[in-house]
Amino acid sequence: MATIHQFLFGIYPYIAAAIFLFGSLARFEREQYTWKSDSPQVLYRGNLRTGNILFHVGILGLFFGHLAGLLTPVAVWDALGVSHGFKQGVAMTAGGVMGTMCLAGLLILLHRRLTNARVSAVTRTGDKVLLLWLLVTLLLGLSTIFESAGHMDGHMMVQLMTWAQHIVTLRGDAASHVADAPLLFKAHLIMGITLFAIFPFTRLVHVWSGFASLGYLGRAWQLVRSR
Repeated sequence: MATIHQFLFGIYPYIAAAIFLFGSLARFEREQYTWKSDSPQVLYRGNLRTGNILFHVGILGLFFGHLAGLLTPVAVWDALGVSHGFKQGVAMTAGGVMGTMCLAGLLILLHRRLTNARVSAVTRTGDKVLLLWLLVTLLLGLSTIFESAGHMDGHMMVQLMTWAQHIVTLRGDAASHVADAPLLFKAHLIMGITLFAIFPFTRLVHVWSGFASLGYLGRAWQLVRSR
């Protein structure tokens, strides 16, 4: 069990990261015509706007919230005078709000994709797997809020932060920091890590284009002159 734990939380994150980066590059190089979100808006508009907004606002909030919460060193929060318990409370509240928004949007999009005949006809198996994977990952994440409510000292949160920061800084003892974490947290971590591994093979690759489009904000105006 110790070997499996070390692999899942000490080695597997790097495997998933490598697939995430090199897989995305390979797909962009070899299959640029598939680099899109494959929106079925032209087939059926119903509920798309509501589900789309809720899902994207929620998932972006969760992504950046996890990024800041897990990767900001504990020493920074201590220097700012933010207690571990207070930070955990804020994380639970913000995560609950964003997670609920994301869940509502995802359920709307999933229902729309599976019940509308025209949309369902162009839905690939990979699309269904992706949506269900996101759903399970999200439900596990929301469930950790109730688990965290039973211990508001922030200890578990600090352990997760330490694990994430050890992974990012390539330290070999990362897995030991979540050895005694509840199974619910471990399941959420594995589902989240695996999401990065399957990323290049799904419609999620269009996220790269979304971030890249920010570069257009700093570009000079295009001048078009008449003859």
